[in-house]
Amino acid sequence: MTTPTAPTASAPTLTPAPTRPLSLSRTTATATRVLRQLSHDPRTIALLMLIPCVMLFLLRYVFDGSPRTFDNIGASLLGIFPLITMFLVTSIATLRERTSGTLERLLAMPLGKGDLIAGYALAFGALAIVQSALATGLAVWFLDLDVTGSPWLLLLVALLDALLGTALGLFVSAFAASEFQAVQFMPAVIFPQLLLCGLFTPRDNMHPALEAVSDVLPMSYAVDGMNEVLRHTDMTATFVRDALIVAGCALLVLALGAATLKRRTT
Repeated sequence: MTTPTAPTASAPTLTPAPTRPLSLSRTTATATRVLRQLSHDPRTIALLMLIPCVMLFLLRYVFDGSPRTFDNIGASLLGIFPLITMFLVTSIATLRERTSGTLERLLAMPLGKGDLIAGYALAFGALAIVQSALATGLAVWFLDLDVTGSPWLLLLVALLDALLGTALGLFVSAFAASEFQAVQFMPAVIFPQLLLCGLFTPRDNMHPALEAVSDVLPMSYAVDGMNEVLRHTDMTATFVRDALIVAGCALLVLALGAATLKRRTT
């Protein structure tokens, strides 16, 4: 006769929390909270708003003796500077919330991943609009950037670049354990794009292997879009393609950023 054995207690399994649909109220509440926190950090606001303008101002007078040089590269940098600053600020701000436990507490609430990512994107996107408008207005109306097309198209590409920088910052913050590591991602994520985007030399003059790499980097299309505005009075099909590629890359990276947010319940 066998003696029945007592059932062994199994360790609780962790299962993903149910996915919640995107909610406008939760998204705007998240964006409001992020903006309120940033309002208490004037140095971050200064970095976002003033640094691109200061860099453009310095660049204009570095090439004071050859204004055509400023015209050739000023528009490209008008899109690159917002991307870099938004990448830095977003990656560090998001990392702080990850490491402080704020992100985990938020995800324990009735808040979906989409709400959180969309809220961050909305908050930093609002800042990006102001940042891009200041930089574009300074370059066109005060620094005499010679633009053949509409300045509003420059503003559009600058804004898309800033949103791309926001998305990249949200994404890479998942792979950094400290603010120092977050800053270290810039050489890995931003600098290769900066070198291969066509700012220093036309992309078709590069080695074929490097040209192929540049063809899949979003900053290349941002620079191409800016150059289209410099050369053409009307919106061209090439400009529309470049803008859509930059916007699509931003949305793709935001989706990847949402995938890095982990919330588990027992």
